[in-house]
Amino acid sequence: MPRPVHFEIPSDNPERAMAFYAAVFGWTFQKWDGPMPYWMVTTGPNDEPGINGGVMPRQHPNQPCVNTANVASLEATQTVIEAHGGVCVVPKMPVPGVGWLAYFKDLDGHIFGVMQIDAGAA
Repeated sequence: MPRPVHFEIPSDNPERAMAFYAAVFGWTFQKWDGPMPYWMVTTGPNDEPGINGGVMPRQHPNQPCVNTANVASLEATQTVIEAHGGVCVVPKMPVPGVGWLAYFKDLDGHIFGVMQIDAGAA
């Protein structure tokens, strides 16, 4: 059963957002070594309940915070999402060295991500 494995917080000022979450929750941040500005968020020890995430520069004014679920097949999951009335809003794209990612809108208009792990994605 796919579960949320990652969240993203878009920010107009990522450094300010990271300082806020570090002060409030004690989260830690590490710059991702990828093709875009992105910071990995560690929210706590791996042996405790919870997920980690990321902070990124906001791409557009209405960009939401997003939860992403890990799935075995992005294409098969997209077929099921669309069969039940969901809509793809950002098509499948590679996250180099991580996998394939797409964003969808549910029946209430909430955006969520679907990730298929594939270290060879490029």
